[in-house]
Amino acid sequence: MPTSNPIPSPGPWRARLTRYDLAAFQAVADRHWPGAEHVLPRLSRGANHGLLWFGAAAGMAALGSGARSRRAALRGIASLGVASAAINTVAKRAVRRERPILDLVPVIRRLKRQPFTTSFPSGHAASAAAFATGVALESKGWGAVVAPVAVAVAASRVYTGVHYPSDVLAGAALGVGAAFALRGVVPTRGQLPAPGRPPGQAPSLPAGDGLVVVVNRESGSATAAAGLVRDALPLATVVECAPSDLSGCLEEAAGRGTALGVCGGDGTVNLAASVAATHGVPLAVFPGGTLNHFAYDLGIEAVHDTATALASGDAVRVDLGRFRPGPRGASGADGYFLNAFSLGVYPELVRTRERWAPRIGGWPAGVLAAFEALRGERPLTAELQGRRRPLWLLFVGNGMFQRVGPAPGRRHNLADGLLDVRVVHGGRTPALRLLAAAVAGPLTRSPVHAAVRRRQVRISGLAEGTPYAYDGEVAHSGTELVIDKVPEALTVYCPRPV
Repeated sequence: MPTSNPIPSPGPWRARLTRYDLAAFQAVADRHWPGAEHVLPRLSRGANHGLLWFGAAAGMAALGSGARSRRAALRGIASLGVASAAINTVAKRAVRRERPILDLVPVIRRLKRQPFTTSFPSGHAASAAAFATGVALESKGWGAVVAPVAVAVAASRVYTGVHYPSDVLAGAALGVGAAFALRGVVPTRGQLPAPGRPPGQAPSLPAGDGLVVVVNRESGSATAAAGLVRDALPLATVVECAPSDLSGCLEEAAGRGTALGVCGGDGTVNLAASVAATHGVPLAVFPGGTLNHFAYDLGIEAVHDTATALASGDAVRVDLGRFRPGPRGASGADGYFLNAFSLGVYPELVRTRERWAPRIGGWPAGVLAAFEALRGERPLTAELQGRRRPLWLLFVGNGMFQRVGPAPGRRHNLADGLLDVRVVHGGRTPALRLLAAAVAGPLTRSPVHAAVRRRQVRISGLAEGTPYAYDGEVAHSGTELVIDKVPEALTVYCPRPV
């Protein structure tokens, strides 16, 4: 009579680990944890499907100050997504471990709805560890806030009896690994090389002595930032004014102080930069707008960063982008840009965003504006570098934008003498063409888009009154435009890279 093959017994090391695992599980089940019966089960349920972490990310983005908090929230969610995908598609199927027997766990601790998936590894622990690690990689402060919650969620899975300790440890390790794997693909801000910028000569102004700061009271968070400026720089003169008075206030401030300070968004900083360059005084930038591209490219994310640079006299020289004729036409002065100049769909996007922002807020208005702009059916027609063509977008950046993730986002050198020129050719499906151009990045060519380096760009054959945008401001052109740069025209206070 044939005999069946015996089931192989686990090896000695595996049997020993299993004994330790069961002993640790039983020790947790037998021990009384004061107050935990009312907290840990609720915390464990709250983390189902990542809801706790999505809520935490929303809170960080809303309550945090500056781009670092938003980056930390976004990286935390992205790390969680990578960990969840790895757990649910590979790990859970590779090791089909049964859940612990609940007889050892007091009824008051048990979850009302028991999970039905396999036990190893713990998805909750992986998500908690991935989110906390991702947040900490961008912001140590927010990481310290989130870490205890993540530890509590991981512990709750053993406490409620749905996982063995080894399930939780393995899940946490996978979560940490997922966050670091994502960092290998999309580097954190701290991983990026320090921007290469020539040093500038600027006086040391401890406590803001000799600095006059002009605040655009209607720019983003400028009013709140003005209070921080007063606290950090008690000897500085802070002047708040309406947008219509900005030009006069800046001209007066540049003549009064040793240095000119500005608190507002990119459009406000643009105006201050042209005034500072004309008067030959150094500029101190305090981020107070919605996007603050120029400040962030300088490594300035908070008032403290600028205050540190002022105290030590650290500064750099940067290029000014220039377009002619300027916003006032042939009879006016040249126009300048710190970040970018653009024709095509972007000026329409800016106008729509500015129209809706006071009613629904900056970010929702930006989403609505993008949707409206991409519904356009007729591309712009212009002669670019001697060749006439239809264009959905012409983007000219002041300096080469580096890749951060799937799209360009930061400039390594603000005094490289180059224009980052990107063109999205006319044709059907503008949304898909713009997306393809963003994903492809700099220095590429295709039938849909092109990206090249230039020192000058000539545009002719424009319809009179064609809208264009520069640093978030919108104006209207004549029939021709020439775009170039004024090398190292501006000195800006900038903290030394850590």
